[in-house]
Amino acid sequence: MEKATHSSWNVTVLTLFPEMFPGPLAHALAGKALENGLWHLDTLNIRDFSAGNHKSVDDIAFGGGPGMVLRPEVMDRAFEEVKKNNEGPLIYLTPRGKPLKQADVKRWSQQPYINLICGRYEGIDERILQHHQVEEVSIGDYILAGGEIAAMVVMDACIRLLPGVMGAEASLQEESFEGGLLEYPQYTRPQTWKGYTVPEVLLSGHHARIRTWRKAQAEAITKARRPDLWDAYKQDKEG
Repeated sequence: MEKATHSSWNVTVLTLFPEMFPGPLAHALAGKALENGLWHLDTLNIRDFSAGNHKSVDDIAFGGGPGMVLRPEVMDRAFEEVKKNNEGPLIYLTPRGKPLKQADVKRWSQQPYINLICGRYEGIDERILQHHQVEEVSIGDYILAGGEIAAMVVMDACIRLLPGVMGAEASLQEESFEGGLLEYPQYTRPQTWKGYTVPEVLLSGHHARIRTWRKAQAEAITKARRPDLWDAYKQDKEG
């Protein structure tokens, strides 16, 4: 395990498939930021912490049922190795976790270290999660084969918030979930395309009217597509 640096954002991924990383994050803005040292990636192979000759990391579940469970003593050794190098949160990607929010992404991107745990099989023994106070997070109400892709989602969301990664920092303030709303519609040239035209207000050059229109559009889209966000937005305004 490489020593993390204090001058960059550091992420450690615990996985049975370290070869999957950095994957798509080696490209585009995230890849450039990695090359420039704005963030640092370390991977730990969970199998390296098995004491058995066969490097077994899982066993059958107490109480029966299909699938295998990652064993607590194996995960404990992996977690203790992580803690030797940093004090960042242990974040377990699992469908039963709390829904991932932009507020979580902001919080993690402002910390020097985070540690992402990629589950496999039926998950991880509950006792190790309790003992190490692991934070459980879900990227959506669906099931993946493992936590690796979910970990990449978290990493991508955090990396783009790091200073120096995005070209236009101001654009981050007008994205979906900023201010509790989904983003307003966007348009570019040509002005007319297949009979569709750009709203006149966007051509007016009247910045106050444009801001009013965009906010109204964001509110309408949020109300129609995400009633949960809309209710929270209204409560926040009333409060």
